[in-house]
Amino acid sequence: MLFSQQQWLRQRFFVLGSLVLGSLFFLVIPLHTLQHKQALGLKLHRRNSTKEQLRTLRLIKQLPRAIIIGVRKGGTRALLEMLSLHPAVVKASQEVHFFDNDKNYACGVDWYLKKMPFSFPHQITIEKSPAYFITEEVPERIFKMNSSIKLLLIVREPTTRTVSDYTQVLEGKEHKNKTYNKFEELVIDNNTCEVNTKYKAVRTSIYTKYLEHWLKFFPTEQFHIVDGDRLITDPLPELKLVEQFLNLPSRISHYNLYFNATRGFFCLRFNFMFSKCLAGSKGRIHPDVNPSIKEKLQRFFHPFNQKFYQITGRTFNWP
Repeated sequence: MLFSQQQWLRQRFFVLGSLVLGSLFFLVIPLHTLQHKQALGLKLHRRNSTKEQLRTLRLIKQLPRAIIIGVRKGGTRALLEMLSLHPAVVKASQEVHFFDNDKNYACGVDWYLKKMPFSFPHQITIEKSPAYFITEEVPERIFKMNSSIKLLLIVREPTTRTVSDYTQVLEGKEHKNKTYNKFEELVIDNNTCEVNTKYKAVRTSIYTKYLEHWLKFFPTEQFHIVDGDRLITDPLPELKLVEQFLNLPSRISHYNLYFNATRGFFCLRFNFMFSKCLAGSKGRIHPDVNPSIKEKLQRFFHPFNQKFYQITGRTFNWP
């Protein structure tokens, strides 16, 4: 009889303990965050999910209400991953390249929609494809899909971005055991000794060249400029500005971001059970650049930067 009472007491304490722990779990993680993760989990297993299950959970696919249009090597992946910390944001994991790829674009909006993740009706879907910013056909194509869409453009100091662009290409060449010109040989025209504007990495850093084309289709109010350099060193203020621009409630906090001294970057904490850092390819070590070449590039970009400040209404501490 005594043994039975002990068993009964143990069972009661176990049930009570489980209820307490379960309550604490739901207190720590907001319901929307749990729903968000559930939606992403279901996306990964959608092939095993019936239409009835999706209908019951009210999961749908939605066209993006915001797009990160660029700029390449400006921090587009970091921005997308950090925004996905918000429980009302669902990200397209891969670059879709719908608007800048003629073959993909010919497949139509239904094809584009199928590439989007499952989400709840209250959530917004965001995708990023950095090539959108510099591809001439893209602004008009996006306008035809949704003329009121919100556009995120993340930029870095132009010379730094140019070096970063070169570094990524250089690494790709080295992995294939191919040779590649030195940075100085590509950015300076041998004939004129001036900055080589035929070099794509240089052209991409002339932000006004492309932004002025976008402004033929969208007003400045539909753009938000993100400081890619600040996103590396102090990401939270930049993320708060994006929350405001997207009319999202303030949810991303210091809790969600922690500095990883080993990586030298901020990593993401979704909750006490799940955190992640960006891929190891992020934060490549840049090659040493001749200081005179760097100064030449900075002087070249300066007037374009001033015009960029004037158009966007946001000023950066670029040389």
